[in-house]
Amino acid sequence: MGQSSSYTPPNEDHGYLESSFTAYFKTIATENKIVSQETINLIEFHLKRGNIYGANSVINATLKNIDDIPINIAVTGESGAGKSSFINAVRGVGHEDEGAAEVGIVETTMERTPYKHPKIKTLTLWDMPGIGTIKFPPKDYLEKMKFQEYDFFIIISATRFTKLELDLAKAIRFMGKNYYFVRTKVDIDLDNEKKSKPRTFDRKKVLQQIQSYCENTFRQNNMDAPQIFLISNNDLSSYDFPVLMDTLTMDIPNEKRHNLMFSLPNITETAIDRKHKSMQQLIWLEAFKAGILANVPVASILRDDVKKLKEKLIHYRNLFGVDDESLAFMAKDFQMPVGQLKKLIKSPDLLETKEEETLEGKLLKYLKTSLSANGGLLGLDLYFLKDFYLQFYFIDAITEDAKVLLQATCSNKLVQTQPTHSY
Repeated sequence: MGQSSSYTPPNEDHGYLESSFTAYFKTIATENKIVSQETINLIEFHLKRGNIYGANSVINATLKNIDDIPINIAVTGESGAGKSSFINAVRGVGHEDEGAAEVGIVETTMERTPYKHPKIKTLTLWDMPGIGTIKFPPKDYLEKMKFQEYDFFIIISATRFTKLELDLAKAIRFMGKNYYFVRTKVDIDLDNEKKSKPRTFDRKKVLQQIQSYCENTFRQNNMDAPQIFLISNNDLSSYDFPVLMDTLTMDIPNEKRHNLMFSLPNITETAIDRKHKSMQQLIWLEAFKAGILANVPVASILRDDVKKLKEKLIHYRNLFGVDDESLAFMAKDFQMPVGQLKKLIKSPDLLETKEEETLEGKLLKYLKTSLSANGGLLGLDLYFLKDFYLQFYFIDAITEDAKVLLQATCSNKLVQTQPTHSY
């Protein structure tokens, strides 16, 4: 790969860099941006004035912030409402897995319990003592539970509201924090309704009744009804769990959005696509930072490049849930042979070579494909930053793998739930 005739040394055209940076972020929808508009404006400010090192410093700080900034989510509500099950579901952890929040245990503790996400170490879900066990007002409860440390609260409720839940919601709002109201166990409600009224059962009508009951309860207590999410911790994709996850990622500050997004399970193609867009932005920032300080184009793929790419591929497969460990859990959950799942995906073989080809040759072929597909993505002629283009290629392939696995497991789930008939 020879030097492109259109290559412009970064330090000779700061206006081009600034316009390229601006153009890229204009293509990202506001709700998907992992960088705040203030940060984007600051980077553009430095680039416009030719302050390359100032722009680089801001990008460095932004990347470090995304990696290190903690996310704390408080999960509270009545005992037995499904708080622990919800925490396990968000973390992608089975009830019997190591480190799972205990389910079905009579609650006696008055201490909050932290549960780290197994892959996103900056995310902690806090299992709060059931508000039905407290002997003091909700405001005191929040203060004792260190309410100021949480990004937001999720109030979990099952069946009927209690006054404590309403008072807790008022106190959270009064203290200036966001809360989301989650009504769990709607699958049980639907099953009970269907058994008691088999001829007149209407799934949509029952869900609407639950929704209306929740909204009216808030209004009858002189409160604005929040957005209410009806979910089943045992079936995340069938009710409002995907909407809840979208809402959380849109409402959280930009710099926390990337890690929150990757903490969530791949239950819809939209969720997978949002992860893909988020990872593209992260790679793009790293590539831009490297590009604005680069002086000498590099044409070949070196041994160190291959080592770094292998590490990146493993990292991306792990984040998108298509690594070997995730496949094993998936196969167990859906009672499928793990080999059957492995045959469906391509990313494990991206760095495997046949006898007649070299890894460098294979990577150069990928690079050519990625340059063609993502040529306008960076907005800069950074052809020499080959490993970044290859990372784009990797996440494209891994995203497709995640979608294929989602379709396969959904199809398998559908088959398992089909009624059987005997004659």
